[in-house]
Amino acid sequence: MYRYDEFDAKIVADRVAQFRGQVARRVEGDITEDEFKPLRLMNGVYLQLHAYMLRVAIPYGTLNAAQLRKLAFIARTYDKNFGHITTRQNIQFNWPALTDIPDILDHLAEVEMHAIQTSGNCIRNVTSDQFAGAGADELEDPRPWCEIIRQWSTFHPEFSFLPRKFKIAVTAAPQDRAAVRVHDIGLHMKKNADGETGFEVLVGGGLGRTPYIGQVIREFLPKDQLLSYLEAILRVYNSLGRRDNIYKARIKILVNELGAEAFRDMVEAEWAVMDKARIDLPGDEIERIHAYFAAPDFENDPDTGDFDSAQGADKGFARWVRHNVRAHKQKGYASVTLSLKPTTMAPGDITSEQMELVADIAQTHCFDEVRTTHEQNLVLPHVRKADLYAIYQKLAPYGLGSSNAGLVSDIIACPGLDYCNLANTRSIPLAQRIQKRFEDLDRQENIGELKIKISGCINACGHHHVGHIGILGVDKKGEEFYQVTLGGSAAEDASIGEIVGRGLSTDEVVDAIESLISFYLDRRSDGERFVDTYRRLGPDPFKEALYVA
Repeated sequence: MYRYDEFDAKIVADRVAQFRGQVARRVEGDITEDEFKPLRLMNGVYLQLHAYMLRVAIPYGTLNAAQLRKLAFIARTYDKNFGHITTRQNIQFNWPALTDIPDILDHLAEVEMHAIQTSGNCIRNVTSDQFAGAGADELEDPRPWCEIIRQWSTFHPEFSFLPRKFKIAVTAAPQDRAAVRVHDIGLHMKKNADGETGFEVLVGGGLGRTPYIGQVIREFLPKDQLLSYLEAILRVYNSLGRRDNIYKARIKILVNELGAEAFRDMVEAEWAVMDKARIDLPGDEIERIHAYFAAPDFENDPDTGDFDSAQGADKGFARWVRHNVRAHKQKGYASVTLSLKPTTMAPGDITSEQMELVADIAQTHCFDEVRTTHEQNLVLPHVRKADLYAIYQKLAPYGLGSSNAGLVSDIIACPGLDYCNLANTRSIPLAQRIQKRFEDLDRQENIGELKIKISGCINACGHHHVGHIGILGVDKKGEEFYQVTLGGSAAEDASIGEIVGRGLSTDEVVDAIESLISFYLDRRSDGERFVDTYRRLGPDPFKEALYVA
């Protein structure tokens, strides 16, 4: 993983010192909350419903054990003993005192972490596939390119005050695990006819009030020209993006209004006159960044120990392997998803004790590396198969052994009205009620892959638009209701879910979800996922099933 150089260290230290002074001025009353707001947002500090919230950057979701232990320390010392993994692979602390935040930032700087550009109208944390560098199906590790984008975009003077926030995701596998099609810019690494690896460039994706799937504006971009092409896109957006209407300020609105072809022509025209040599990195610098992401020192064909026999003897372990363990590019190794979706906690929450356990496991068994995922879980990317059973046994007592990755209880949910002052409804209690209804693991396995995603308001922080079943909280005369969308996907078959009818009351929604799933089980063909059956049959029969409940 990337290590700070002297420039990174100075940038972060100077920013912490600057923000410490800004906090002091706010506490002393020298500046108002309105004057303080843009300053705190530049440092990842939000004012939520009950308290300030700090969002910490985890670039492309990669952590080491020391960083995870530091996050555990912060959770225990400055929060209520937990953090929350977000859909941008970051972590949030929901209860820090404002006066403590500069100290928290100092602690983060000790382990090469920060909260810069986790909010505000700038280029946010660059996300990627949680199995990057490990997945058996990827072309190459996309994270060096994420790091190159991070360094290019941090404090970029031209893009520090964009019309609106801006999100970029990069993946290099045929299966899109980074949701690149619902980002402002999505980069999908592919090979051209000559066997060269480059980027398919998608622009204008996004969720929220007006959801869109990103559109391809370049079929193939050579890797060494990435930064200049990104800069051309951002220049067009910065010039033409709306600044008079927050609801029309995202690049997705601009691309939709102009049309993808016209937008592409503008980008290509801008790119043609740019001094690319001044922007794009020389080959030796690209190689230097790539060297930080060299593969670990894997054993050559290690013995798998009791991996096979343990599955025969322990059905719980066998189930965990089926759903939470993935093939690795290196023989004798695997990648493991650690579910943060037990019924006893909010989806995506992790306690300080759990963080410390995962840090110990990563240091002992996983080359000192952990990943966060946009689906609000954790991943151990490089684990010997021989170590899997021992790891599984360590996880269960800490509530991290759930065998539900990708199943109905593996729900994405925003914090909702329990924390957020923008939310209309609570998301966490609803997610937990659905998880409780479907907690039987045999039943979950029978249902198969099913992505349920819940947002407490139209801002769609829970990605409900791209859930196989999406649930949106709406306010009706002061009462909490939920609108259901069906058929969405954030993967390579990306689609925006369709609204299927009237909002459901809090008391109705879980029974309605059960009716949908029962209808699917009665109508599916062999091997069909919920979303496949929905696409085959269309919305009308599902709508009828939904409102029978």
